[in-house]
Amino acid sequence: MMTAQDLIQQLHLQPHPEGGYYRETYRAALHTTAASGVQRNVSTAIYYLLENNDRSHFHRIQSDELWFFHQGQPLEVLLLENGQLTVLTLGHDVARGELPQAVVPAHTWFGARVKSGTGFSLVSCTVAPGFDFADFELADRARLTNEFPEQAAVIEQFT
Repeated sequence: MMTAQDLIQQLHLQPHPEGGYYRETYRAALHTTAASGVQRNVSTAIYYLLENNDRSHFHRIQSDELWFFHQGQPLEVLLLENGQLTVLTLGHDVARGELPQAVVPAHTWFGARVKSGTGFSLVSCTVAPGFDFADFELADRARLTNEFPEQAAVIEQFT
């Protein structure tokens, strides 16, 4: 069985600014006009890996993002929207409520973690219109806590 370090090496993953490791695997040649009025690739895709207590810190982007589970431990994707915290669990055990894929809607604050806090989770993320770091916003703890005061504890963990 491969370890997280094996996967990082074999898949040529690099540290991601939000936490974890990633590598872009696809960027469509075709362009479209995003809702913001700027030109973006129609779609992009990455591998993304979190290990042990690594976190994908709360952030948001300007496009929908689809997450696809590949291997490892179940992954929790936490979404903050409309004052509520929603936790989606990606994994292979559908009978236990795990999802092989999930959608994070555009403009939604979200983060992720390995559910058990041990092992790793390898997923892919596809963004349409395609991802651009100009559309990436990492959450500010004070501002997010002010917006979602009832979620202060989880915000502290993910900022």
